[in-house]
Amino acid sequence: MNNRIGIDAGGSLIKIAYQENGRLHFRKQPIGQMEEALGWLKIVSTNKRIFLTGGRASKIKSEFFPEAEIIDEFTAACEGATYFMMKEGLPRGEKSLLINIGTGISWIKIDGESYNRVLGSGIGGGTFMGMGKLLADSSDFANLVSLSASGRRGNVDLLVKDIYHPEEPPIPGELTASNFAKTEGINSSSPADKMASFLNMMAETITLLTAQTAALHEIKKVIFIGSTLAGNNPLQDSLDFYCKMSGLDPIFCKTGNSAGQSGQ
Repeated sequence: MNNRIGIDAGGSLIKIAYQENGRLHFRKQPIGQMEEALGWLKIVSTNKRIFLTGGRASKIKSEFFPEAEIIDEFTAACEGATYFMMKEGLPRGEKSLLINIGTGISWIKIDGESYNRVLGSGIGGGTFMGMGKLLADSSDFANLVSLSASGRRGNVDLLVKDIYHPEEPPIPGELTASNFAKTEGINSSSPADKMASFLNMMAETITLLTAQTAALHEIKKVIFIGSTLAGNNPLQDSLDFYCKMSGLDPIFCKTGNSAGQSGQ
């Protein structure tokens, strides 16, 4: 990537990968600051090949970099994930399912050199941010993650142990019987409790779709990447727990939030 710059412009973020002094660097900004980011990039991109991906790639090509090449986002994500897995010493080459959690979510089946998008969902990072505004009146990603980690979802969710109390439940009591079902306590619960509940519901939904898709394609190894996982330990931990409980082998690429622009 010595003479290349990769740009992934999606629904929420513009992410840039570039090399400087022999090291790969990453930069990301809200999509509302796209013109500022690209103005800076035009200054540093002399004699560099520009590769674009994401929903706004065509707009950037026509308005900023007419000589740029456009790579479809699913190929870029898979190539980038493969690159970072190699750098991190993670197992590669097996038949697997790549789950890219960005503004929305894509499930991509990887089989050797073949990539095939097999499922999509709108319950992604954009949903996390939107619900964060509704439930906690915050638009700060790091703050919403922190709230999710500190909240007690049992104040909002009806848990299995709540139904069976005082008897011992036949399955783990901390599992969800019904999301957001403690209606009498929702108004008095804290924003942290509500965010903890929502993040858990998001993880359960992603895992359910992942498990069903993996079973359909006879896959056990699932690889998670995407900007929504960056610095989001509560979501990673929940996905890891639910996937393992479902008999899957989850892998989290540490630098996977930069896979799209690095796969170019």
